[in-house]
Amino acid sequence: MVRSETEGRPSEARSRLLRTASQVFYAEGIHSVGVDRLVAEAQVTRATFYRHFPSKESLVVAYLNEADLAMRGQADAAVAAGLPAADAIRAISASIAQHIRSSGFRGCAFLNAVAEYPDPEHPVHQAVLAHRQWFLETITGLLAGIREQSADSAARHFVMLRDGAMAEGCLFDPELVCETFLHGVEGLLKAHAEPVHA
Repeated sequence: MVRSETEGRPSEARSRLLRTASQVFYAEGIHSVGVDRLVAEAQVTRATFYRHFPSKESLVVAYLNEADLAMRGQADAAVAAGLPAADAIRAISASIAQHIRSSGFRGCAFLNAVAEYPDPEHPVHQAVLAHRQWFLETITGLLAGIREQSADSAARHFVMLRDGAMAEGCLFDPELVCETFLHGVEGLLKAHAEPVHA
């Protein structure tokens, strides 16, 4: 018998759909992949698809939520390790660099998705904005642990460094991109740690 999500664990069919969607959406883009392809590759029926996901867009949101949870897990692990704030940021940066160096890297799943869903009111667009707000707040909190003054500005700089590295990482030599990104993070941490003199 297929367990329902209300019993605490998603069904195997739902998990297969989400796994399939995550692979093909990231590799090929969202709009280019139809429900028929997802159903065939996940080996489920269309009825099963629509029982778990009322629309393709709801599957896209679930795919982004999974990516969000993975990133939150990495950030939470860095914070839970009890490292000083600067080292926690270095650990998060190292995980970003590791992702850029990974086989099949195609940029940021969130930036890729928002490019396909430009309407700010669309649930997919909203999911991207929610993820980015969480990430900015997480980095801001860590930077405030180093020096509260200018933490907001430094966090926005960090996010821009990260976005640039994610975009460049699928276009140019990932090793060089990661080296540049990590060097930029070190420069940002150094500059942020120095008190501003009037």
